[in-house]
Amino acid sequence: MSQAGTHVHERSDDMPPVVADVDRIAAHADPVVRNLQITHCYHRLSRAMAAVTGGAANWCTFAVWASKQVGRTIRQEDLARTVERLLKSSPEVAAGVDLVARALRRTVPHEMVRRAVVTVARLDDVSAASARGNLKVFEEIAREFARFLTEFTGPGAEERTIAEFCDSLRAGEPPEGQRCLRQAFTRYHRAMTTGDPKQRAELLLLANIEVGLHEQTRLQPEIAAALEAPVVDPRELERRLLDLLLPGNRVVKWLRRTLLTVLGRRSAVRIASEQLADRVRVLVRRAVTEHLMTLALPGGELLDLGEDLPATFPPLLAELSDPELLALLEIVDPTADSVLGTAARDWADLPDRMHYIADMFRCHALRGDLLDPPFTAEQVEALTAGHRPGGAL
Repeated sequence: MSQAGTHVHERSDDMPPVVADVDRIAAHADPVVRNLQITHCYHRLSRAMAAVTGGAANWCTFAVWASKQVGRTIRQEDLARTVERLLKSSPEVAAGVDLVARALRRTVPHEMVRRAVVTVARLDDVSAASARGNLKVFEEIAREFARFLTEFTGPGAEERTIAEFCDSLRAGEPPEGQRCLRQAFTRYHRAMTTGDPKQRAELLLLANIEVGLHEQTRLQPEIAAALEAPVVDPRELERRLLDLLLPGNRVVKWLRRTLLTVLGRRSAVRIASEQLADRVRVLVRRAVTEHLMTLALPGGELLDLGEDLPATFPPLLAELSDPELLALLEIVDPTADSVLGTAARDWADLPDRMHYIADMFRCHALRGDLLDPPFTAEQVEALTAGHRPGGAL
């Protein structure tokens, strides 16, 4: 698809995205630009849903900021710096570098080793897994939000029933079944018509958690893959270190490696590299986990998903009464009516994630600035034309 074609078919931001918009964005080949377009599309869906459900946050509202954060991982922004920061402050890694230096019988610059580690840590695999997850969720769930808005806010909306809409969604449990989506869109539809603010707030929270449960179940393989991707191969690390540390051209490097073998020091380098790789592997996994467990919200607020939510429930949602909402929270929220214990210990653990997510949805359900645009007008113009925008993304 040409960039010009992408721009021609882009609908006005004043109009809700339609299914064709979602399909076009999902087909974009560049994962960086695609993620930016996904994030912007979520924003448009969020605003359109809020307009018909009383102005509160819906699942797309939170998806905007989650997708924006995923974009940083896809672009590897800050990730390499996080790895280097942890490596620099680790006494275990420093000791591992000293082992390599003794095996080579020469001074080994720690900064050079840190660069070598970042090169072999397979951060590209983390980026690729994040991009797959970003696309997987968008092409399924955003498509249904676009279809919902078309059917229930467009011409002839009064003639359609929510049952007919849900009939096209697959029965059964996630990841393959769409029972949670069926139930969620039924709640969104009821929220459009009720005049009771508290009932609407509880319906929206229930729907958001149901979509979130479907989303997170579907994402389980990609989240696990992203966390498991940074495997530091000791042989690859050894080769990289020798390339950096042994001076000379290609032939000279080969002769120096051969000399190390003849002198019996190659095995010592190998052992030292294996020990260093073991120490580095733990830190790189920690860096990736730290990166994935961070969520930037409007106004510069940064949530550390490994800590309890620094928020309280809004008055409308302080005490809940909807029996179906209470029943779902009994499953996903082990600390009822409290944000204590929301800190996720292991982001690869689905119940851990859902506990944090459910309370985050509840705490921030009525937060107006979540509906703010994630990008400037100039950035939107560039990304809708198929370009990577300038400035902070």
